[in-house]
Amino acid sequence: MSRLDAATPLAPLPVSTLVCTDLIGVTRGRSFPSDELPHYVDAGCGWVPANSALTPQDIIASVNPWGAYGDLRLIPDLASRVTVDNGPDAQAPALDFIHCDVRETDGRPWAACPRTLLHDEVQRYRAELGLQVFAAFEHEFSLDTPQPQPDRLAFSLQAQRQQAGFAGWLLSALRAGGVEPEMFLPEYGKHQYEITCRPTLGVAAADRAVNVREITREIARQMGLDVSFAPKTSEHAVCNGVHLHMSLQDLDGVPVLHDAGGANGLSDLGQHWAAGVLHYLPALCAITAPTPVSYERLQPHHWSASYACLGQRNREAALRICPTVSVSGKPVATQYNLEFRAMDATASPHLALAALLIAGRLGIEQRLALTAVTDEIPDELNEEHRRARGIIALPTTLAQALDCLRHSGALFEALPGPLVETYFALKAQELALTQALSPAELCEHYARIY
Repeated sequence: MSRLDAATPLAPLPVSTLVCTDLIGVTRGRSFPSDELPHYVDAGCGWVPANSALTPQDIIASVNPWGAYGDLRLIPDLASRVTVDNGPDAQAPALDFIHCDVRETDGRPWAACPRTLLHDEVQRYRAELGLQVFAAFEHEFSLDTPQPQPDRLAFSLQAQRQQAGFAGWLLSALRAGGVEPEMFLPEYGKHQYEITCRPTLGVAAADRAVNVREITREIARQMGLDVSFAPKTSEHAVCNGVHLHMSLQDLDGVPVLHDAGGANGLSDLGQHWAAGVLHYLPALCAITAPTPVSYERLQPHHWSASYACLGQRNREAALRICPTVSVSGKPVATQYNLEFRAMDATASPHLALAALLIAGRLGIEQRLALTAVTDEIPDELNEEHRRARGIIALPTTLAQALDCLRHSGALFEALPGPLVETYFALKAQELALTQALSPAELCEHYARIY
């Protein structure tokens, strides 16, 4: 028998990937045979600083802090590992990835890593404020099939049943990946759906947002479907948002945002936190609504946000006090949370959550007063009424938002210099690359990317 005849037939090796989600919300990484994971636990794998300067158009910003210089390591956080063994395509390999922190080659934190920034801010809440951060990201997305399907009525059972197979596989995969899915539902737009998951603690909440996006893409890919999380997939489409639900607890697990005697049920601490977010919201938009197409969504009467204000159950408010229910018998304080609505899935979940937490913390430290409150549609108030309540318009372009961030004072100063420098460089390149696109072309362009 020849050596060739005796050879063991080849079979695909299980593959694992070390990933990081960068400043533009794109998850990237490097893969290896899964049985070699022990070799990567301590030292991780190599990475390149200039990768952080990639635009959504897959071009490294021509002016960035890194150039061709430097080396980094992706250091895995094993507690964040996501494994989905199977899906609708029986031949598809398992999905297996681990979130990483980007570090220097000697193990020191790298100043431009958004996951490290979030970790540090979560720890600062614990150490300086005695608070724990709980959060959950809700995602809306558009789902298309190779063959056109009939338009179904918004929120209808028919729309749900049209993608029942996808929904079942997605919920199963999310559960297998530790995401704790809550609901899958048809939304207002044609072929638009939403997935929600349970809140979790700190950095894991942003990891979970990435997991939702990547697992959804994986199931869609296996089923031959086209999915997009872009804020607007065509000029006249209904917008896709990301709603970030936030709650705070003390270190004993007692909720601290609610006070039955406070205005709108907010505690004093909750009012300062919300005031900080609203005060810095025009600047936050540069991070939470970070692409030119984001501003096709942040417009009046889009049920998103176009003014910096807080509302009680008001879906035109950028920050919303979510409804609590008495029918369940659960205490109001344990249900009470704030929903940040000026966000979409072109944002980095880690960077966006970190920036939001920084703004809220500054509101607490500066003891900012909460004034920008309305349960009316802010665009329908006249300018005098808005001014009297401290309700200000949000930026209408990414360029305006970036300018607000650059001049935001304490918020800008709280962000690491190398991260900010990289971010402004890649966003300047992105604006230059897209400036000639019409609104319709802009929507189609980002629909393909996200």
